[in-house]
Amino acid sequence: MLLAIDTGNTNTVFSIWDGTRILATFRTTTEHQRTADQYFVWLSTLMAHRGLDVQITDCIISSTVPRVVFNLRVLCDRYFDSRPLVVGKPDCGLPIAPRVDEGTQVGPDRLVNTAAAYDRHGGNLIVVDFGTATTFDVVAEDGAYVGGAIAPGVNLSLEALHHAAAALPHVDVTKPQSVIGTNTVACMQSGVFWGYVGLVHGICDRIREEYDKPMRIIGTGGLAPLFSQGDVLFDLIEDDLTTHGLTVIYKYNKENAH
Repeated sequence: MLLAIDTGNTNTVFSIWDGTRILATFRTTTEHQRTADQYFVWLSTLMAHRGLDVQITDCIISSTVPRVVFNLRVLCDRYFDSRPLVVGKPDCGLPIAPRVDEGTQVGPDRLVNTAAAYDRHGGNLIVVDFGTATTFDVVAEDGAYVGGAIAPGVNLSLEALHHAAAALPHVDVTKPQSVIGTNTVACMQSGVFWGYVGLVHGICDRIREEYDKPMRIIGTGGLAPLFSQGDVLFDLIEDDLTTHGLTVIYKYNKENAH
């Protein structure tokens, strides 16, 4: 049984995979000071609550927060007797190596999304991930990650607006009833929502023009369904893309272990 751990800047997701399907997924706040023992107590309690009596034998980690990796490694080693694969490390192979500038370190989340998207949909893709940052990943015809773009995340932009402008309140991300807001909250919601619709359209159009091949756009991340209401932004929305990518990379490494 595989424990797939995806650590982002905001949340960490633990998924249990039996080789064919995800049995359960648990989410917690990303905190670098959380110990291996605390992770285990939290995870084992939730597993028991769900009635999951399973034996974890393998682990894989993708983390955009380097400081949490040590304690996650200890969790896997101490409680599951497993030396975890860590995406982005030399001993964790990728189905197709990224083609970027020499010396560039590609974020593990982008490598995982690329592997997942190619496995499900083939190449010539743009993966738009609405996380703490909004990332655009270009997946080549052969499945290689070949670059992309990074923009501030939606919630990050709202927080910055709220903190930098004393008179502006904190607002939730939602599709406004009209583009022209008639109060401060509506104005902010319109600016953020339609601003990001324009951002996604604009960057994807420019990527397609530069790439010069037909490309499909895959949306993922918690806010992808919300922004798909604003316009036809995505060909497909995948809510479990990162988890699937971890299973793809895990299988690749098991099949190619020396």
